[in-house]
Amino acid sequence: MPRSDEAESFFFAAYSAVQEVPYGKVTSYGHIAALIGLPQRPRQIGVCLKHLPEEGSVPEGMLSRFHSGNVPWQRIISAKGVISPRGLAAGGALGRNRQADALRAEGVEVMVDALGEMSVDLGRYGWFPRQLPSEAIRQRAAQVGVDNE
Repeated sequence: MPRSDEAESFFFAAYSAVQEVPYGKVTSYGHIAALIGLPQRPRQIGVCLKHLPEEGSVPEGMLSRFHSGNVPWQRIISAKGVISPRGLAAGGALGRNRQADALRAEGVEVMVDALGEMSVDLGRYGWFPRQLPSEAIRQRAAQVGVDNE
């Protein structure tokens, strides 16, 4: 079923924001939602990442430039620093382990507690800017343009 224009725009904003999370850092679903101006929508960020196509299987359309090879989905975790458990449809424990492995490959330490919950130290690896770097650049460029007039 095709997505509405509103849904396409949300996916586009979410994927674009996730692309700005630096290598070796993590942030939360809620922080990405806040950065794109919809702080009440952290679960929808998770939905977007759940539906991120694998590299090589990208459908045509507005979102065709986004895939698992260029959107660092693994850098988005819960606000508590926990790698979210997944249902069977999302790979269950294999999906969680895949995310942990991808983070470890970036040098992020993933801890596992006695119950098997995986987490990341947000104090050490967290990335929580007030605005997206691209937005800050746009604002500075606009300010320079105003200053030069």
